Amino acid sequence: MSNNEGIQPEEVKPASQEPILPGTVGVLKELGQTVVPSGEPDIFCMTIIGQIEGHFVLPPHNKTTKYEHIIPQLVAAEQNKNIKGLLIILNTVGGDVEAGLAIAEMIASLSKPTVTVVIGGGHSIGVPIAVASSYSIIAESATMTIHPIRMNGLVIGVPQTFEYMERMQERMVRFVTSHSRISEQQFKDLMFKTGELNRDIGTAVGGYDAVKYGLMDEVGGIGAALAHLNTMIAGMSASNVSGELMQGGLTQ
Repeated sequence: MSNNEGIQPEEVKPASQEPILPGTVGVLKELGQTVVPSGEPDIFCMTIIGQIEGHFVLPPHNKTTKYEHIIPQLVAAEQNKNIKGLLIILNTVGGDVEAGLAIAEMIASLSKPTVTVVIGGGHSIGVPIAVASSYSIIAESATMTIHPIRMNGLVIGVPQTFEYMERMQERMVRFVTSHSRISEQQFKDLMFKTGELNRDIGTAVGGYDAVKYGLMDEVGGIGAALAHLNTMIAGMSASNVSGELMQGGLTQ
């Protein structure tokens, strides 16, 4: 028989009392943002950065925003009763036109208050995303590049190809002008202006110019965006309460 006298049992360390959120680190690593919160805060922050990736996977060294990641998050935020508003932060060079329009349409169709903030840049197809929200803010040093739609790779020079590009461009123009105060003629003038960009047509619009043209609503930053979003949330909550009171009075 072995003698176990004098041998002290190994001390068992208590488990950590800090809650572990499953998947938070993975989502932060893959998407660059946290999961939709289930409680506080009541504002969901979404980032759209780099190049917007569409139906084709971009090289791994490109920083991208995948629309198949963004769309389910928008649906989840819409369904989550604890989320009262969305803050969308943009710093994008543009990307796939249809993917960008899909994200913009999703943001525009949300029933909850939304505010977009352009910091750095909201170029190309980032313009429709920037104006899709309930209220849009651009940083003073940020820029938005407005140019005609371009296609990469081999393009067959037939009339049908150019008609397709023209129709897609009209879709983008209609969306931007219907979700901002800029006129269609003004937007097209900026789009087809020569001399602004090297070896290209289009215009790089700064923060104050974007507001002057009616493309964006205000020059500001995160503080102004959160203040405006909280005001809209409070207004919506007050209207819901008054509506419930009126409905309750009618049913009595």
